[in-house]
Amino acid sequence: MSKVHVRKGDTVLVITGKSAGKKGKVVSVEPAKQRLIVEGVNIVKRHQKATPKMPQGGIVEKEAPIHSSNVMLVCGKCQKPTRIQKKVLDNGNKERVCKHCSEVIS
Repeated sequence: MSKVHVRKGDTVLVITGKSAGKKGKVVSVEPAKQRLIVEGVNIVKRHQKATPKMPQGGIVEKEAPIHSSNVMLVCGKCQKPTRIQKKVLDNGNKERVCKHCSEVIS
């Protein structure tokens, strides 16, 4: 099983690709494929067949998955894109820490 450095609900900054420079919240993570879906990033158009839910059909815009290596986690305190550092607590649990300000990232 592969690991991804971000979790659902984290704020990330896209660093490469057509959506570079955009910030967004992680909606879902697929660790096996190392991909994630970020809110408002990597928008693609899909042709939708008419269904009872959507009787009109047509072209729908939605978020497509993006590779986890193309994003950086944004620290909640200093608002900078950062790499994370794992700190082991006394009780054996691990927590993610910002490299810039040493703040715990929940």
